[in-house]
Parts: sequence; structure tokens; C-alpha cells
Amino acid sequence: MTRNYPRYAITMVEGRGCVLTDTAGRKYLDLFSGFGAGILGHCHDDLVAAATKQINKLWHVGNLLHTEPQTRLAEEISAKGFKGRSFFCHSGSDANEAAFKLARLYGQGRRYKIIATLGSFHGRGFAAMMATGQDKVRTGFAPFLEGFEHVPYNDIKAVARAIDDQTAAIIVEPIQGEGGVNVPDADYLSELRRLCDEQEILLIVDEVWTGCGRTGRWFAYQESGIEPDIMTLGKAVGCGLALGVMCAHPRVADQFDSSVYGGVPHATTLGGNCIATAVAARMFEVIERDGLLKRAATLGESIMTRLREFGDKTGLIKQVRGRGLFIGVELASEGAWFDKAADVVNRCLESGLLIGSAQTHVLRLAPPMIVTDEQVDQGLTQLEQILQGGA
Repeated sequence: MTRNYPRYAITMVEGRGCVLTDTAGRKYLDLFSGFGAGILGHCHDDLVAAATKQINKLWHVGNLLHTEPQTRLAEEISAKGFKGRSFFCHSGSDANEAAFKLARLYGQGRRYKIIATLGSFHGRGFAAMMATGQDKVRTGFAPFLEGFEHVPYNDIKAVARAIDDQTAAIIVEPIQGEGGVNVPDADYLSELRRLCDEQEILLIVDEVWTGCGRTGRWFAYQESGIEPDIMTLGKAVGCGLALGVMCAHPRVADQFDSSVYGGVPHATTLGGNCIATAVAARMFEVIERDGLLKRAATLGESIMTRLREFGDKTGLIKQVRGRGLFIGVELASEGAWFDKAADVVNRCLESGLLIGSAQTHVLRLAPPMIVTDEQVDQGLTQLEQILQGGA
């Protein structure tokens, strides 16, 4: 395999719920869900049943034919609040690539620029890479695509200054993920919506990290009471299978209509395969059936309260932020672990705990929605002990 990932010298062979097992039989508590993808943990019984049923029924037919799982998933997304049309692909990055193409088509050649934010992450495809507000993601890939501009996150005035007659869309994460789990002001998305309406440009909301219930809402933008023109999903929507979704308001989605375009404007061969979409549709049903949205909201507050109290007592944590089960822990500059988030992650792994990091100074927690109170207590106790142990 290529070595683009700095992999640990550990091979996992089994997962159940929030627990992984390696080749040596050692158990690990997973509070990061495979970068947020395992929203219902590993091998959830309902998802295994949905996948098994579909595997024995139909895998793939190509996108010139309808399939029942695709239809069910599109209906689930619409029922959960986004009243639009769905385009199925393989990942969140793919979904954002599709969103940029759709925005440019909607701009009819006159509007083509995309405004994004500093610190953002939208994927590693070429357009998604250009929208990402981190120079390190683009290093070595020049010459770059034109038409992408970056402004500070959570700064409405900066967005307003950046808009011109060639602006097609603004893309934003409701909570920045790779940037450090940065939560904007309560009116940030509503103000972006207002600007887009005034200037007749599109608002794209990247819900790759925050969608599918992780924040205590089906989609994090719902906290602001707005409706985006385009929404993208990845990670959790596939529950560990390769799936991305771009959802668009019908008036925008019409630009992807082959009869309007005069051909096929965008496509994938395997996007929205029957197995992945069957599992995704079932995931939405399980979260609703088991009341996991409320659980995510209340458990997340409990976790953040405990970590804030720990930070106040020890001085090791500057800030705890997030929403629901998407939590960032910013390490204090005066503490032994400042700028050593990756080292904390490594120590946690050595102790049998999986968490993540963002930048060099933020720890990330994104546990499965089915995590138990006992597992949370176990994981936080391990993390607190490691932080108190010093670098």
C-alpha cells in the first residue's frame, strides 16, 4: 500500500459497538468513530442486518436505473429536514466536488467564484482542495484552480467584502472540523443566508462532519433555523461504507438535469450503490427509533462540562467547545501538552483509547452515538490521567 497515511503499527481485526480488537486480542475503546464515520459504532446489529439483506438481494445496477435503497435514502434525508434532491457519490470530498460543479452551472458562466473560510476542510479532490482553507493541503499541487477565495471563519463583514458580481456560492461548515472544532456565533449561518439572498448567490453547507445526528440535530445547520441551497454529507452517512451525498434545492438541482444540460453534467459509476444506501437509510431509522438525537445533545453537554471542570482544576485545558458528540479540547498554552495534541493521541492509543486531534493543539472527541455512560467515564478518566501525567 502507498504510505500517504502515517499508520500505526496496529492491525484491527474486529469491532463491536465502541470497542475494537487488534490481532493480539487487545481491546480499544473508540471515541473517534473512524474520523466520525461510525456514527452507530462497529457492526451495529440493525446495520449488519440491512447490509446482509441487501447483499443477498442486489448490489449494483448503474445509475440509469432506479433502486429501492437510493429512493429510501433520498426520502429519509428529505424527511429529516432538507427538502431537495439527492446526488449519490462515494465520499464527502466527492459530494463537495459535485456541489462546486452544480454551483458553477447555476451561475451560467457569469458567476463562478466560491468563497470559503480559513481553517476549513472540504476534501482532497482538486476543487475541494482549493476550497479548503489550509495551505498545507495544497502543497505540491500547483498550478491551482482559479475562482476560490478565503475569508476568516465567523466573520460576516469579511464575507460581505469578498462578494462580487462573479461570486457563485459560499461554502461553510456549521462547525469547523479539521480547523479545530470551531463553533461560530449563533447568528453566523443566518447572516450568511441573508447575504446570499441579498446577492442572489448560493449557500453550500458542508455537513460531512456534523451531519446525521452527531450534533444533536439531524443536520447542524438546523440549529440556526435556515435552509441552505446545497448540503453535502459524507463520513457518517455511510456508517463506514463509501458513500457521499450532495443534496440541492430543486431550483438548483435542475442544473444537473441531463435534459436541461444537454448531456450528463456529472456522474459516478458506483456512487449510491445498493448496499451503502440501504445501510444509510436504516441508520436514519435507528437514530430516530432509539431517540439518539436527544441522547447526543445531553451526553455531549455532560462530557463538555466534565472536561471544563477538569481544565479549571488543572490548568491543562484552555477551552472545551463543540455541540453534541462533536467536541474539541483546546490544550492550554501554559500546559505541558500545548502543541502536542498528536502526542496525546499516541499516548491514548497506547493505553487502549482512540481519540483524534486537529491542528497541533486541539484534541477531538467524536464517539459513536451508541456509546454508554460507562464507556464515556472510562475514556475520559484515561484521557485525564494521561494529561495529568505530563509530556
